[in-house]
Amino acid sequence: MSETINGQTVTEQKIAQWADEAERGYDVAVLKQRGRGRPGRGAAPSQVVAVRFTAEELQVIDSRAASRHVSRSELIREAVFA
Repeated sequence: MSETINGQTVTEQKIAQWADEAERGYDVAVLKQRGRGRPGRGAAPSQVVAVRFTAEELQVIDSRAASRHVSRSELIREAVFA
């Protein structure tokens, strides 16, 4: 049975290429470049804080966020710092 990654067959040759690349080492600056994912909000990583709302409260929050064209999180941040 052959292994695949993203639908592409992984050959012994490809594995050897990856191993050679890893043994040569990687450029740390390139590895630290931000790729996909959520954009940062500042110089330091943000901390996630869980807050509980009822279904009715979420409806109000989402309605206000939609009318102001902001995300739910942005609306809550604005309310906290108002």
